[in-house]
Amino acid sequence: MEPRSDPDVGPDRQPAARQGGVAGAPATTDSRAVQLGHARLWLAVVLLLVTAVVTLRAGFWQLGRADEKRAVLAQIEAASALAPLPLSPSTPTEDFVEWRRVWARGAWQPAWTVLLQNRNQGGVSGYWVVTPLCLDSPDAPETSAGRFAVDCDRAVAVLRGWVPRKIVGVRQRPGAGLTPARTNEEAAADGVEGVADAALALPDLPTLPPTATVDGRLLARVPRVYELMSLRGEPKNVLQWDAGQPPVVQNLDLEEYAAATGLDLLPMVLQQSSGDDDLVRDWQRPRVDVDTHLGYALQWFSFAAIALIALGVVLVKAFKHRRR
Repeated sequence: MEPRSDPDVGPDRQPAARQGGVAGAPATTDSRAVQLGHARLWLAVVLLLVTAVVTLRAGFWQLGRADEKRAVLAQIEAASALAPLPLSPSTPTEDFVEWRRVWARGAWQPAWTVLLQNRNQGGVSGYWVVTPLCLDSPDAPETSAGRFAVDCDRAVAVLRGWVPRKIVGVRQRPGAGLTPARTNEEAAADGVEGVADAALALPDLPTLPPTATVDGRLLARVPRVYELMSLRGEPKNVLQWDAGQPPVVQNLDLEEYAAATGLDLLPMVLQQSSGDDDLVRDWQRPRVDVDTHLGYALQWFSFAAIALIALGVVLVKAFKHRRR
């Protein structure tokens, strides 16, 4: 007998289940591609939004810095227009205006001098010198020697000037001997090498007269520099006067200075403008580069505009794709 042929089954026909499996593969691949496209779209949207927000905030921050610099410049100009203020123990606190010109007459207290290290002048490292001046009362009588009486009811910290540091025992070159003490300028002029092997000595400070009249400007505090030791958690330098030597510190806080000396210091600092000694008084005013901050703000706003334009392009393309 010949086998009966089934007209529903043949080499050109596949089972229904098999047909469904083969036909379903492209549908699954398309679904995954759509999901991946959506994920990329949202990632691009989020990144562009974050970029726009961050750059906008940076631009407004730069505008705020420009406003702060304008305020500082206006304060300096307004204070410079005021008449010079004589400092005395009875000067009202409300008369203390930063950057105002002042003058004070009194007696120096060199025993309480402090040196502030890591202050540069013309590329040379050195120290700022701070010494208290006990203020004279306006009605204090002059003595027979032409000096005036000072009882030091009140004092002011005077930022006297800058002095270069001194280097002792500088090695000129490998195998050479050590030279006597010299300043940075002398060492640089001689082409000295190996400064790291040298020892530092305290600079020679000018001798102060018993009394003096000092002119200058008021500062809210002694200008500060960054302290790496505070970032490392190390203790700050302590104000200690050992064997008559002035302490060397990084920064000077007026309240700590008053507590260490026992003097009743004014809440401001007198930045000395002139004098008869060799200290350098080429003081730098705060930088008021308003145009620089405005330029940075324009750059940040430009970046924000680019991010927002790119965001708009991405959203338009995504909307057109969904409508197809």
